[in-house]
Amino acid sequence: MYSASSSDYIKAWLQYPLPQHALSRITHWLTRREWSAFKDWSIRDFIHRFGVDMSEAAEPDVRAYPTFNAFFTRSLRAGARPMAMEADAVVSPVDGAVSQMGVIEGGRIFQAKGRWFSTLELLGGDEAAAAVFKDGAYTTLYLSPKDYHRIHMPVAGRLYKMLQVPGRLFSVNPPTTRAVPRLFARNERVACLFDTDIGPMALVMVGAMNVASIETVWAGEITPPQRRSVRAWDYKDGEVQLDKGAEAGRFNMGSTVILLFAKDRIRWDVAYGPNSPVRMGRKIAASL
Repeated sequence: MYSASSSDYIKAWLQYPLPQHALSRITHWLTRREWSAFKDWSIRDFIHRFGVDMSEAAEPDVRAYPTFNAFFTRSLRAGARPMAMEADAVVSPVDGAVSQMGVIEGGRIFQAKGRWFSTLELLGGDEAAAAVFKDGAYTTLYLSPKDYHRIHMPVAGRLYKMLQVPGRLFSVNPPTTRAVPRLFARNERVACLFDTDIGPMALVMVGAMNVASIETVWAGEITPPQRRSVRAWDYKDGEVQLDKGAEAGRFNMGSTVILLFAKDRIRWDVAYGPNSPVRMGRKIAASL
């Protein structure tokens, strides 16, 4: 990823004084209004503006969605995302693009040229959670507005912990990623920690400007509300077990997903690099 330009810094600086959470609360409210004329116009404008392919949607008729948020988190028609069937396949959890993909070096994850953030920061200061990913592997996947916004399991797993980490709500688009230091460790996020057949895995859903909420299939809406300290849920009894490809959560408006794996458990597919498009269900790595 290229170094930040003057334009990138200006776009980032303009975000610092904004009431990021207040704006997101307004978005949360507006996108859930059942005002037919406003809702239908908003959806059609969004489809036109961002080039959304509604032929992939389970429901292609915009009038059938009760709210803009229902459209934004729409399901796909059967067969729209075939799942990689190889036994060793680690699949993309989302539609989007690869921001970065590589190895965790000295407890640090690469963000963009000259910018890093730590695994410990990303996981809300939970030392035990961060320790299992020492020298492990990571990828950062960016979801643009036009993308499908449900999040699925890269491999089958059993949830053992979930963390809600408070923070800012900077945009996570490429210019801001290049310009804002430690962006993904500063934004509000939900980290889901799983035991899998290939060892521990973290699936981290990072909030952003106008990402009005993050939710999971087992706990519903996690954000909002905004919190001042890290909140943790323990799932020691194995009550949440999800197959590969199963839906795990969704962004109500778009953002970024970060995956973490332990050392020597996976090998990333060399066909993918920064800015490579990905589709949910495609193989992005092989288990070792």
